[in-house]
Amino acid sequence: MRKILIPAITILSALILITGCKKWAEDKTDIYKYTPAAGQPVSDATPLCGSIKGVMLAGKTYTIGCDVYVNKGDTLLIQQGVTINVTNGAGIAVRGILVSLGTKSQPVTMTVPGLVKDNTPGLAYAADSAHSSNRLWKGIACDTSCPMLVLKWTHIDFAGNSYGKSFGPAVQQKPGTSFNLVFQNPNGYFIMEDSWLWGGTDDAIRISSGKIHIFRNTFEKNGGSGGDIVNVKGGTTGTMAYNFFIGTAYNGQKASNKGQGIGAPQTNVVMYNSTFVNGGRGVVPGQRGSTVNFEEGARGAFYNNVAVNCRVGFRVVNNPAADTANLTYGNNYQYADSLVIANNFFTSGTVCTKPQPTDLPKPSTYLPANFNYTNPQYDGTPVVQKLNPLFVNYPLPSPYSPWGLTSIGNYNFHIQPGSPLVGKGYTGIRPFVVVPVDAVYGASEITPPSVDLGCFQSNGSGNQH
Repeated sequence: MRKILIPAITILSALILITGCKKWAEDKTDIYKYTPAAGQPVSDATPLCGSIKGVMLAGKTYTIGCDVYVNKGDTLLIQQGVTINVTNGAGIAVRGILVSLGTKSQPVTMTVPGLVKDNTPGLAYAADSAHSSNRLWKGIACDTSCPMLVLKWTHIDFAGNSYGKSFGPAVQQKPGTSFNLVFQNPNGYFIMEDSWLWGGTDDAIRISSGKIHIFRNTFEKNGGSGGDIVNVKGGTTGTMAYNFFIGTAYNGQKASNKGQGIGAPQTNVVMYNSTFVNGGRGVVPGQRGSTVNFEEGARGAFYNNVAVNCRVGFRVVNNPAADTANLTYGNNYQYADSLVIANNFFTSGTVCTKPQPTDLPKPSTYLPANFNYTNPQYDGTPVVQKLNPLFVNYPLPSPYSPWGLTSIGNYNFHIQPGSPLVGKGYTGIRPFVVVPVDAVYGASEITPPSVDLGCFQSNGSGNQH
């Protein structure tokens, strides 16, 4: 086994560049010490089934014909420009290491052949191929021994099929589970950057526990009739930033300490500079969230996020309670086409999200002086259709019914000069760095918070899609 050392100076340099005024948690110095050599090229001559390891070579097309397994101690490395066509509702189970190394010009694509993305606004759920459970593939499922999953510039399309009686137990999941991606090793690394997820039937990403870095990704049509998009549970630590979500079923990003295993750390996640559009199509206000959600003992922070026409606002839950003593937030923005959305910027039920003076619209412009955040009652009329974010070519008020548009299509959600999002960000929040920084076996970079709100920055930084 060849050892690939990751120089400590790489991590140190990244940390020196990242500043902040709040110690959310001690910065970790754990470094993944080595990675097994990937081995020989994987053959593309016949459909793949069973055990798999080695290198999928750049530009080639591979077919998966039945469930495949990256065994403990093995590595599957996927080079740029690879296309993987998954047939027969198969899945990829990872007990070893999987690294997908797409690039901006040559992304990796994992999909179901014959399924076509449909961007039609108002498309009925049952008619949308993104949620056709009997036609999808199972996605990538990492069992409790998987030390590392790395996805860079990778399309994962049409995942979300049920795991079934064989695949499910093989990755410590129930047969009915249907996540696009699952990771569940508290000492392992889940790194996803500059990638895309399309479709699904339940949680798009379930992190039962692990060290995470989820940066600059795009999520479309995720979740089914329900389901969060990035749903992290007890024992998860790290950062989510510069992600774009559209047409979510439930929350875009959720943190909970539920299910914390013995010896696992408390869930501690920092979230900043993400954008949520038309979120919460399956949400009942007061019961679930549609953008950012902290609950059940989770700690961390969320700043600089943008929510446009999302069914309910940013959500801190009081029962079961988030770790509010160690949770901070501010500089978050909301826009509403209608009064029903504006009246749910702050929701009733078990929610206890406190208005912050740095939020937009300013709470003082529409909330009463005696506002009770544990039982919010107010008239949101003053902020309906106010502070248009000035997306490049997405019209607001929207020409579609709320949650009628669930994918990007030909629209452009970058911001124009003069947008109220420009210059309103808080740069003092520090990312929680718990993964190695490495061109292959780690995060490519830790993008710090920006002066603009949302995932798309006026200077061209942030989300690159």
